[in-house]
Amino acid sequence: MPALLAAILAAGLAVAGLPAQGLVPSGVLRAAFIGTNPVQGRPAPQGNRVVGPVGDLMPALAKRLNVRYEIQALPNAAAVLAAVSEGRVHVGFLAYERERATQVDFAEPYALMGNAYLVLASGPIQRSADVDGAGNRVGAVRGQSQHAWVSQNLRQARVESVAVVPRHADLVAMLVAGKIQAFAANRQRMEDTAKTDPRVRVLPDNFSTIPQAMVVRKGAAALLAEINRFIAAPETMTLVGESLRRAEISGVRPAR
Repeated sequence: MPALLAAILAAGLAVAGLPAQGLVPSGVLRAAFIGTNPVQGRPAPQGNRVVGPVGDLMPALAKRLNVRYEIQALPNAAAVLAAVSEGRVHVGFLAYERERATQVDFAEPYALMGNAYLVLASGPIQRSADVDGAGNRVGAVRGQSQHAWVSQNLRQARVESVAVVPRHADLVAMLVAGKIQAFAANRQRMEDTAKTDPRVRVLPDNFSTIPQAMVVRKGAAALLAEINRFIAAPETMTLVGESLRRAEISGVRPAR
């Protein structure tokens, strides 16, 4: 994974569509996503491809603009925000947050992502509302949308921040040892962990649903408008739905 996070994962050549004009003067539309977030995309087992919405949306958008494209995996949301804000990439893929919207401009959402808690299989917590109880500790990755949500909405439970996404085994160990009573992340990520160990399970209901969207640098109004037209097209929503099914991503649906 470390080598993957620093590498360009995919590139393509658009053969038809609108001329890029001033939108992408270099002729290469560069994008970045969170390489550890399965909701956005996963590296293909073989070959330099991304499986999931990022890997399907970028070729379609590049074709529309009649430019080539490159996709880069970055380690976290902060890195994607920086790459977009500093102009190193044209497009980023992020879950919507108010704070993030002060740094970049969000396009209309292409998908809605469910967020869920991972808990002990033998524990008393049955629904998301049960998590917000006195004495409960809830883990979440600092800087991610789920961390923002639990920090703003939980009233009795205490939020325990971690710097990076824990490995499956480490996350299970935190729950088994009682260091936390629940962990908050997107449903796909939590279900991936639950599959590795029967001692943990994912709660059946989502504690929140958050839009997934493309972002651009502040002031890139023309590119933002073109992306919004692309997202508004019915065929784009069909593409998102097909991409989610092929990638077997749980808890995410097209925005419309």
